[in-house]
Formats: sequence, C-alpha cells, structure tokens
Amino acid sequence: MTVTALDPTAVVATPSTSTRVWKWFGRYGALLVLAVLVVSTSILEPDTFATWDNFINILNQSALSAIIAMGLTFALVTGEFDLSIGNVASLSGVICLSAMVDQEIGVVAALVLAVVIGAAVGLANGLVVTLLNVNALVATLGIGTVAVGINYAVAGGTPVGLPDPAGFIQLTLGRFLGIPYPVFMMLGLAAVLWFILNRTVLGQSMQAVGGNAVAAQLSGIRVDRVRVFAFVICGICAGLTGILLASRTGSAAVSGGDSYLLAAFAAAFFGSAVLRDGEFHVIGTLIGVVTVSVGFNAIALVGLETYWQYLFQGLLLILGVGVGSLARRRASMA
Repeated sequence: MTVTALDPTAVVATPSTSTRVWKWFGRYGALLVLAVLVVSTSILEPDTFATWDNFINILNQSALSAIIAMGLTFALVTGEFDLSIGNVASLSGVICLSAMVDQEIGVVAALVLAVVIGAAVGLANGLVVTLLNVNALVATLGIGTVAVGINYAVAGGTPVGLPDPAGFIQLTLGRFLGIPYPVFMMLGLAAVLWFILNRTVLGQSMQAVGGNAVAAQLSGIRVDRVRVFAFVICGICAGLTGILLASRTGSAAVSGGDSYLLAAFAAAFFGSAVLRDGEFHVIGTLIGVVTVSVGFNAIALVGLETYWQYLFQGLLLILGVGVGSLARRRASMA
C-alpha cells in the first residue's frame, strides 16, 4: 500500500482580509447601527437620552412591537409571511373590549380570549396556506381583510371604550420594582419563544422547513403541520399585542394595530442580520425592535418631525434585507 506524504510546503487557503471584514459586517453590522444610534444620541442629548428612566421608557415602548414581531419571526423562519398580524391585533382588542363591556368579563378572561382569537386566525391562515395551497401573502392578506370586516361588524367603525378602565389599564401601566409590566411580558415571552425555536423538536422542525422544505419532508417532518403551528404562534402573539395595546390606551379602534405590521417586518428583517447570516431568530428580532425604538426615541428627543420616524423605519427595513445580502455576497466573492 502506497502512502502519500503531505507536502509540508503546501499552503492552506485562508480567508482574505476583505472576506473577514464582509463576514464581520454581515453578522455584526446591525449591532453597529444600534451602537452608533446610542452613542450619537447620547452625545446630542446627554441629559435626557442616557438616563435610566429613558432606558426603561425605550424598553416599555419596545414591548408591544417585540411581542408581535417575535410571533412573526416563527412564520418567517418557516419561509412564510403573515400580512394579517396588524389586523389580528386590532380585532383582538375590539372583540375583547366589547366582551368586557357587554359580557362583563374580567381582565384575565380578556387575555385568554385574545390568545384564542389570535390562535383561531393563525389556524385559519395556516389551513388556507397548507390545505388550499394558497400563497401565504395572498392568504394572509385575505384573512386580514376578513378580520377588518369582522372588526367593523362588531364595533361599527367606532372605538370601543370601557366605562371604568382603571383596572384594565394597569395591565400595561402598572409597575413592578419600577419597571412596567409589559417589559417583563416581553422578556418572559422572548425566553419562552427562544426555547421553543431552539430547544424543541417543533422549533428545529420549523428551521428545517424554512431551510429546505423538500429535504425536511423527505426526512419525515410533517411540513404542513409545522407551518400551521408557526402561523398559530404568530396569531397568538398578534392577539396578545392587541389586548395590551387596548390596555395601554384604554380603548380599542378598528385600525389600532395596523401600524405594527411594518414595524414587525422591519424589526424581524433587520434582526436577521444580527449574529447570523440572514437567519431569522428571536434574539435578533428583539434587538431589531429595540433599534427601532431607540431610533424613534432619538428622533423625538432631537426634535425632528414625525415623518422622520417613517423614513427611519423604512430605511431600517432596507438595511436589514439589502446590506446583509450584500455583505454575504461580497464575502463569498472575495
């Protein structure tokens, strides 16, 4: 038997400096954006921005957006989209407050009802996508429009308010150790969703489906069932966001949750460039939401007009998708 000796003069190919730079930028560029925002605003507004109270305020403002965006992350992980989340949040708030007014249900029952509403809409989305084989964009847009119709049927197009909202608004305005309840809800839900996505068979199956649905099917994963579960989780988070939004304002409007759609997508896509190469994950989405809130907070403190918030949010969505893809492409070409 002939043994071929290794050539000691052989040179092992190592990544070039350009490749390493682009890979670093693809993984940590989003964190760099957040760091630049924090440092620059701290310099511009040191007495108001860089304070503990403002830090808690940013987390509190991030909470509802984070809850709905982390739910959306599950649909995105499986390779699907959900355009109904804003409508589901609105529907949840309107139905729950209507039930509290007409049926006199309590706050806990309203929370449970919000979860049930979100799960039902998510299930409907999942079944339309899997059983009827309708594209997720079309299916969720259609289901969301149905939700709008139900909303108007229930509320008649007018906001629903409580005669005495004092106890209800404590759900979001109450504090523990000086920290608002929504912050604890956000962090607790983030821990649960992270565990589901990264430490359970269901979560691993979702990632496999999103990576290659055909290969996942051949390996024995029930792809359609996994997709349905992803939509259900997405719907539950949207429903929970709706009732918390209603608690924060003391009333529910038929379009109250609409603005959360773009915010959720911007956070999820921007977060996909955090620590991973374009993969959606819960921690990244959470960082994406905080980045949006820091930007909004900075715009308000500096004194810019409101339209700058829309510009910032749109640019952040483009950055999340475009810059990460560019960095990965340049790294592979270098």
